[in-house]
Amino acid sequence: MPDKVAPGPVGETAAIREAVCIHTKKIYDSCRDKDCIEDLRFYPIRGAQAVIDRAISIKAGQAELLYVYIDVEPVGFNRGFFTVDVRYFYRVTADAFVGATRPVEISGLCVFDKRVILFGSEGNAKIFSSETALCDLDAQNIRKSNLPTAVVETVDPIVLSIKLVDVCDYHPNDSGELTEVPPCIFGCFGDDLVFGGDSKRVYVTLGQFSIIRLERDSQLLIPAYDYCMPEKECGCSSDDDPCEIFRHVRFPVDEFFPPNTIDTCDSWRETRSNSCN
Repeated sequence: MPDKVAPGPVGETAAIREAVCIHTKKIYDSCRDKDCIEDLRFYPIRGAQAVIDRAISIKAGQAELLYVYIDVEPVGFNRGFFTVDVRYFYRVTADAFVGATRPVEISGLCVFDKRVILFGSEGNAKIFSSETALCDLDAQNIRKSNLPTAVVETVDPIVLSIKLVDVCDYHPNDSGELTEVPPCIFGCFGDDLVFGGDSKRVYVTLGQFSIIRLERDSQLLIPAYDYCMPEKECGCSSDDDPCEIFRHVRFPVDEFFPPNTIDTCDSWRETRSNSCN
């Protein structure tokens, strides 16, 4: 009799118990990108703008991805394909130098727009669900057409460079004042953002990794080996001896003896703290 199959790689001798029909998201198309986003306009908070206007230089800090807005629309001339418009909202911090004093940390908003075209197949069924929606129609599940769902997977970007320029200098990538910022973004800064009336501006270059995909609800027939029952017991209860738990913690050798080499492919996050000016 074959051994019980556990989650993980399956050998050729494993016996399939039955074929089951599951409802899940099927990925129809996806792409990955490594974007170098040059000279994004930096919209500082009100207190930071006064510092920028007096600054003589600026040093790059870090960038945090706050929110991603996604819009999906069908491509009229190519059936089954869809445009995915993505808008990234970043909170960027930097150090501004005013005279010979210590640098002042400033923060503000940067926005990046991206468009891709992916295959999402076709479907005209209207999808409804029995999920509860009190005192209203289930707006999330009422669809005019069965559009695929776009999913964006990404990480916080790397700040590659930052520059301070006079507002009178022409900048080719500055497309004008920003509009349509979601209210939730304003709430992330704790102060009003400045969109004009400045004498100096900051432009940021970011490195962004992302994966974008189109999914649809699908019913798939898959092989089933058995019900998935957890084998590991839940430990670390409140009654456990904390010293006994500590004795099983591995000694952090690497914290005391730094490695001689660093794998640059696996340590890109550390690059963010060593970015260029």
